[in-house]
Amino acid sequence: MIAREKTRVQILLAVSVFLVLISFRGPQPWRQVLYQVSTMAALEQGDYAGRISIHNLRRMGDFGLGTFEGLDGEMIVLAGRIYQVTVDGAVHQAQDSMRSPFAVVIRFENKPPVALEESLSLSELEGKLDQMLADKDKIYAIKIEGEFSRVQARSVPRQPKPYPPLSTAIKSQQIFELQDQTGTMAGFWFPKFMSGVNAPGYHFHFLSRDRQAGGHLLDCRAQKVKIFIDRIEQFHLLLADSAAKEN
Repeated sequence: MIAREKTRVQILLAVSVFLVLISFRGPQPWRQVLYQVSTMAALEQGDYAGRISIHNLRRMGDFGLGTFEGLDGEMIVLAGRIYQVTVDGAVHQAQDSMRSPFAVVIRFENKPPVALEESLSLSELEGKLDQMLADKDKIYAIKIEGEFSRVQARSVPRQPKPYPPLSTAIKSQQIFELQDQTGTMAGFWFPKFMSGVNAPGYHFHFLSRDRQAGGHLLDCRAQKVKIFIDRIEQFHLLLADSAAKEN
């Protein structure tokens, strides 16, 4: 009886040690895990200091969006590459040494898409998405590929210190009117209860297939689109102080 009890205690101790070791491993790069750097509320208040390197951000996901230190343009993450659309509308591949104050990335899982042939505005596209999202209290990553007869996008210039709030910074935005583009919308749906953590509703950035144009999507007219939706199972928020320690 004593031997049996001793064995039980040893097993419990072994399991406890195993669980402790797992807890110290930190977040793992599982699929369906969304990683977010800082919060929308911090960005809106003018917190544009770089919190994480592009090198480390790329390790967390291959799809997403965000911005760069100093609010220096728009970020689009596609197929594991991170692009910067600067205020002049030019597209650059981001360097590993660059940093981001705010970004949202995931390892996107390409499930069978929904194909739509008709011509749709951005609001009409979002209406179609409303019918596809099974539970609006979940987070979704959304990729839309297609032909775009019109794209209205924007980018913002790098801000001087002391950084102004976002509402002031976007007054200096440049708007691009793009015609006859083939490209990709990369974005997310966040539920209303996550307001402040991220922007509730839909948020899309656009990148042309030739990687020559893009930005934060304001409006579009698209046709022959393929819609890929990836429901998020886990959400990991990298707080500003801890993310700032990334090398």
